[in-house]
Amino acid sequence: MAFDLEEQEQLDEFKAWWNKHGKVITSILIAALLVYGGWQVYQYWTNKKSTEASNLYQALVTTDLGNVSEIKSQTDKLTSQYSGTPYAGRAAVFAAKASYLAKDTAHSKAQLEWAIKNAKESNIQAIASLQLAAMLYENKDYEGAKKVLNENIDVGYVGLKDNLLGDISLAQGKTEEA
Repeated sequence: MAFDLEEQEQLDEFKAWWNKHGKVITSILIAALLVYGGWQVYQYWTNKKSTEASNLYQALVTTDLGNVSEIKSQTDKLTSQYSGTPYAGRAAVFAAKASYLAKDTAHSKAQLEWAIKNAKESNIQAIASLQLAAMLYENKDYEGAKKVLNENIDVGYVGLKDNLLGDISLAQGKTEEA
């Protein structure tokens, strides 16, 4: 009987403890489950968006470079709906190339500027900067080209940057700088 009495006392102590702390523990468990569930939903959504962007980008790069209107359309979709993915910056650089080949330098410049400002990868920003600077150099906007080169170049592209800066200095007649 003493055993049953001792068990009853322990049970009463647990009930009293639960009445005091049960709501807090339950709240913490519910909050933890909600955070975990929210994280899982976020991961699913992010992966889904990345997959959609990847598929759209793959369709874009297989598009003929001469089909500029289709490239512009797909790039607009990538840069507006999937701007948080690395594919948007890559698409902008690809569209800039297609526009440049089609002699639409205004659109090409706009795409490169978008990539410089919004690309998620520093190497894509550097490539866009180099291409924009080369375009400005070609149009004899030497100061604009220098400004672009001095703003945003990844370490891995310093050689190309210096080469282009040398070409600009040479074109300006500054052979000592070149």
